[in-house]
Amino acid sequence: LAAALAALLPVACARRSQDLHCGACRALVDELEWEIAQVDPRKTIQMGSFRINPDGSQSVVEVPYARSEAHLTELLERVCEKMKEYGEKVDLSTHRKSYVRVISHDGTKMDLSGVKIDGDVASSLKFACESIAEEYEDELIEFLSHEADNVKDRLCSKRTDLCDHALHIPHDEL
Repeated sequence: LAAALAALLPVACARRSQDLHCGACRALVDELEWEIAQVDPRKTIQMGSFRINPDGSQSVVEVPYARSEAHLTELLERVCEKMKEYGEKVDLSTHRKSYVRVISHDGTKMDLSGVKIDGDVASSLKFACESIAEEYEDELIEFLSHEADNVKDRLCSKRTDLCDHALHIPHDEL
């Protein structure tokens, strides 16, 4: 029995880590997309060179601020603080963990049945979020600077493999 438990423990720990990183990635993208949507679409920022060309003109263009690199970089520096607004939910049939908002953006009441809310969960999620934001900053900016569909799946599964663990780990009962 001890040998069987010892063999399953690394799988359980790996699954927890993978669930955490996948959940953090998905929550990170959700939060970034929500923040982007809150910016006035008419707000712009000047990009380009501020040097004056020989003909007296400048190579400056105005781009929408919401998806500008400057705005996305600013968001990435503070977005992981939002992880304290998440709790952990365990799927009773698969024992997989997912992470859900426990405080809505607009103040509406949320169904929190089966959601574990504690500082350790928030702290782990925040740490995983910060690691992902740092490691995949270029990819996040690349995907979010354009209005792309399915950023969560494209980034968290296809580009980073953070959420592909379900395909690689057998779903055995512990």
